[in-house]
Amino acid sequence: MIEIVVRGLLWFSAIGCGLIGGLYFAFSTFILQAFDRLGAERGAQAMNAINVEIVRSLFMPLFLGTTLTSLALVIVGVVRREPGGAAMLTGGAIYVIGMFVVTLAFNVPLNNMLAAAGRDGGAAWSLYLRRWASWNHLRTFASTLACALFVVAIATD
Repeated sequence: MIEIVVRGLLWFSAIGCGLIGGLYFAFSTFILQAFDRLGAERGAQAMNAINVEIVRSLFMPLFLGTTLTSLALVIVGVVRREPGGAAMLTGGAIYVIGMFVVTLAFNVPLNNMLAAAGRDGGAAWSLYLRRWASWNHLRTFASTLACALFVVAIATD
């Protein structure tokens, strides 16, 4: 029975990391650049609109669920010494730290700063864009690497 649960956690985490990594990849490769082309004020408005909407969307259950299942896989990887355990543990740790902790520590405060700027968001846009994009690149890498490690754990099983 435990094998079925672990396998389910691995599949959910792999798919969740892949989806979230894909979203972050889109922001890193073209969405932020498109917003910047709109001009600072309109770019800030577009980003603020996304930041309001994303917390009301299906993204949040996926974001939180993938974080929880990844954390569970860290624990499983520590407790169970078996093939795929190291990939499970490493993938979960990379995801929780490189995606979730980075999001809470850096991206969310930057989003709050941009929102607090209100109509003066255009003035904050350049600094926001540079810093937020740098942290987003890290989240993209962490999510993608965690996905790959979960796939390795699935294949090793």
